[in-house]
Amino acid sequence: MGLQEKNYFLASGESLLCDQQERFLFSEVELEPLDVEISFDLPEVSNKSYRIAVLNNKGKHLSLKALDLRSALSQTDNEDEFSILSAAAQVVTWHASFKYCPRCATELIMDEADLAKVCPSCGHHQYPRLSPCIIVLVRKDDKCLLAHSSKFKSGRYSTLAGFIEAGESAEHAVEREVMEEVGIMVKNIEYVCSQSWPFPHSFMLGFMADYSGGDITPDGEEIISADWFGIDELPTIPPQFTISRQLIDRFIEER
Repeated sequence: MGLQEKNYFLASGESLLCDQQERFLFSEVELEPLDVEISFDLPEVSNKSYRIAVLNNKGKHLSLKALDLRSALSQTDNEDEFSILSAAAQVVTWHASFKYCPRCATELIMDEADLAKVCPSCGHHQYPRLSPCIIVLVRKDDKCLLAHSSKFKSGRYSTLAGFIEAGESAEHAVEREVMEEVGIMVKNIEYVCSQSWPFPHSFMLGFMADYSGGDITPDGEEIISADWFGIDELPTIPPQFTISRQLIDRFIEER
């Protein structure tokens, strides 16, 4: 497939760009008057090819602005669009964050074959960063555990989540995070699905688990409040594009 047939994302710094109509995919022709620092391929999605062009400035011929990524993701129920938006955002963050070799401080250059940067001095390869995380919905009879985080808007509740630490399994991370955040034990941990989450480069592994013991005790730092909710008494929950909502919807379907 030729370059002229590919759709382009535009970026500046760590931000994806859009026009005044919130359009975030551009043609190769629209790139011609812009000052492009570098461009590279993104992973294919459903046999469609995409590229991302990082600009040295925001251009003189297009009225561009930073894309509100959360808003853009929340407005799509298309899995392919979510996937490519997430990929573009994570690659932009990686490109802006890794300019120099972490081993010898030489300026990195793009690898000719892979989506990677290589050090021309020591040969170190730097790939886009992914941070594995778990996210889990805990069940107790006909209710599920939802929590309000200090990072959430007022009234918003969601599932529990956290990063996987070096050397531990995803299942152990589920047990540890639930205990650390709300003080309860879980059992029957079951993997459900995964999702790339570009804030800034998380890879979410989604689980369901059953309550095993203990009393809910929010840690008071990450989790402000938490409780058991039946399907007829759910608080404000995350939008449908999120993996947390997928887990909640699965619980609702089971009931």
